[in-house]
Amino acid sequence: MKQVYLKIKENVPIAKATYKMVLEGDTSALTQPGQFVNFKLDGFFLRRPISVCDWNDETLTVIYKVVGGGTEAMSLMKPGDTIDTLIGLGNGFDCGKSGDRPVLIGGGVGVPPLFRLCRELLAQGKEPSVILGFNSADEVFWAEEFSALGAKVYITTADGSVGTHGFVTDILPDIDYTFFYTCGPEPMFRAIERIAKGGGEYSFEERMGCGFGACMGCSCKTLTGNKRICKEGPVMEREEIIWEN
Repeated sequence: MKQVYLKIKENVPIAKATYKMVLEGDTSALTQPGQFVNFKLDGFFLRRPISVCDWNDETLTVIYKVVGGGTEAMSLMKPGDTIDTLIGLGNGFDCGKSGDRPVLIGGGVGVPPLFRLCRELLAQGKEPSVILGFNSADEVFWAEEFSALGAKVYITTADGSVGTHGFVTDILPDIDYTFFYTCGPEPMFRAIERIAKGGGEYSFEERMGCGFGACMGCSCKTLTGNKRICKEGPVMEREEIIWEN
């Protein structure tokens, strides 16, 4: 983890209530797809954890949805503004477990961290499939970017306005995959858990107090005890998770 000050290069809407923000600065603390950053916003006590979509040596890209006061304040920020950022948080996905044909399953704002994962899996010669789940056509984002990487992309919408009418679990049984990676809301995780085959990794979305393991406010029950989503996670192995009723 490192504290840095990043300068906004771009902050634009890309779908309904959804924005892409590109920031410039020191990204050296990022080492794995699936890690996140924690933004300090003026006027707000708690930092805002946001997953990293992609990065290079000079910039990082995040995609966020306006769901409250903090993300609304982010949407109003302009190029040239700086953000106090904790960067390189979390454990990230393990690309070494993917096998030859992994499937990546994203729901809503759980889609962004899968993009860098997809890029790295393709660079390793793997053949990933990607399932992106949204409520409606006006919420769909980043599908073309996944396709441009070279992945096979499936879209589902709850209202049937684009792609397959239904949920990500309506597509999953028809795909031949060796391992699954997923990020999204917990109800989606529970649905995946009921039908998925083989090994997988879940990246949890959770409200966080500190973002680096000090407050113990975010946790997941596992076979080896409670693990903090922000520190030992956000990525957890399928086999270790204890799902409560």
